[in-house]
Amino acid sequence: MSDLAVAELPPSDGEGKPLEPIVAPAAPAARNPLLEGPILPTLLRLSAPNVVALTAGTCVVIAETSYIGRLGVEALAAMALVFPFIMLTMTMSGGAMGGGVASAIARALGANNVHRASTLAAHALIIGFSLGLVFMVGVLIFGPTLLATMGGRGNVLVQAVAYINVFFLGATIPWLMNTMAGVLRGTGNMKLPSAMVLCSAVSQIILGGTLGLGLGPVPQFGMPGVAAGALLAMSISAAIMGWYILSGRARVNPLVRGFRIQRAMFFDILRVGAIACFSPLQGVLTISIFTHMLAHFGTEVLAGYGIGARLEFMLTSIAFAVGMASVPMVGMAIGARDVVRARRIAWTAGLVSFVSVGSVATVIAIFPDIWINLFTDDPGVRAASRQYLTTAAPFYAFIGLSISLYFSSQGAAKVLPPVLAQTARLVFIAIGGWILMSYGMGVQSFFTLAAASMLLLGLAGVASVKFTKWGV
Repeated sequence: MSDLAVAELPPSDGEGKPLEPIVAPAAPAARNPLLEGPILPTLLRLSAPNVVALTAGTCVVIAETSYIGRLGVEALAAMALVFPFIMLTMTMSGGAMGGGVASAIARALGANNVHRASTLAAHALIIGFSLGLVFMVGVLIFGPTLLATMGGRGNVLVQAVAYINVFFLGATIPWLMNTMAGVLRGTGNMKLPSAMVLCSAVSQIILGGTLGLGLGPVPQFGMPGVAAGALLAMSISAAIMGWYILSGRARVNPLVRGFRIQRAMFFDILRVGAIACFSPLQGVLTISIFTHMLAHFGTEVLAGYGIGARLEFMLTSIAFAVGMASVPMVGMAIGARDVVRARRIAWTAGLVSFVSVGSVATVIAIFPDIWINLFTDDPGVRAASRQYLTTAAPFYAFIGLSISLYFSSQGAAKVLPPVLAQTARLVFIAIGGWILMSYGMGVQSFFTLAAASMLLLGLAGVASVKFTKWGV
């Protein structure tokens, strides 16, 4: 469209002399608040739906752990073993590959290339479905062996295997759900994905509790019922987002006329998403190694640590919310070649995450029973959980900082350095834990090791952004 619009005029001034055309300025182009709006208010506005949704998601964590606790201490210990697998699936599909999808689409839109963004969306769905199949086959085949390697024994192992056999049979569901959420977030639409997380959370509490514990005519299915409830809840959210995107209501439409598979589109997503996947993979490996070490101290310690790990997951979801909001903001700024703004967004998001997570975690560290009372009355489990929280919870802020900077780096398509920060933490836990076990140290030493690794992760995350060149 021309920048100027010519108004209709009579051909002369009444004396036969032609008039000069009167030129009126065209309406100004619509402003893009993600590119031009004030950073902190825009970031908070985009984060708000994510915070609400992920807070609802943490209610699932609380409710699920609570009613699993009613199944007994062995069920709680089984969930501690299973938790890394579930966290890997959700963070890899949502935070890692989903972030790669959002980054690629945001950068295309920042460069004002809607057709490319729509084509990227179609390729993203192919990637999501394919990786869901990989997870399904891999966990169903190797999952029981991995759980036993992590320290699962007896009935604890039986219940853990029963959970993963149901959940991972439908592994394509969370992958497709989070891929579609990544497509929408890349356009700056945080409301619909967040609404679907909220919908899934409410459904999962109802369905998981009903199928796990039994209600009325519904028998008690135990751990398999909890897993089935989670899958059913995610299916509802995936179906709604799929309808919204494929019906053409989103800013991008993956059903591009004349669609053909293009390697360049896969590369644009995977150069961020595939590398980013190593972060949750290393995170889960870190937790798995640590869980294996704690298993030597008995079921009560393992269950107590599981309660503390659930708090970590709940609080760092705040950092996920802020970090995910920063992805389209940073991505569009990079697409528009405004590197200075992109970096300001990253540091602002990191500070918000650090303060938010740290404030709540410090309160829980001082008053741990606020959290522990939600899950168990077992004295041994309570003592272990209290010991872990008072030691490690104040350092959750550094995990929140690293998560936020990791997402911002995705938006800039410079995700390798924060992934290497996660590698540093993994090596620190593995070597430190081996040393502690060699000297026969007590459980308090392992909890201190976990806290120190969180501090290391946060500082390494800051360095990874500060010393990496963006925009090239």
